[in-house]
Amino acid sequence: MDKKEQLEKALVLLHDFVCTLSEQAGESREYGEQLWERIRRSEGVLQELAYYYDNNRFLCQYQVEGYTLADILIWQVDHFKLYMDRPDDMNRYRQQRLLLAALDTMLRMEEDPEPYIEKMRAETGQDILK
Repeated sequence: MDKKEQLEKALVLLHDFVCTLSEQAGESREYGEQLWERIRRSEGVLQELAYYYDNNRFLCQYQVEGYTLADILIWQVDHFKLYMDRPDDMNRYRQQRLLLAALDTMLRMEEDPEPYIEKMRAETGQDILK
């Protein structure tokens, strides 16, 4: 198998992975397809996804304004801790949903990082009395 065939096979595996994650997260197949198309256009996010697929952890090499996928995931988990006492929202803690949300946020940050940077700095998810 030559390099082109290997790349095509890897892209098919990653496409299927994203679509399967979408379904496991309770999202539609269409959502998975749309997210996959956005991921394919981002070399950095595609590389991170490929590494995650192979190693079940982030490479954390690709950054937007100094933030990695791990940073985004940590922010999401911290931010959503406020919902832990709401049983209807517990599905947002599923690993698949958090991974997809981190990928989506990274892709959005590529286009316009400032709103996300501001949120990550301001929203800690902690109940702090001022």
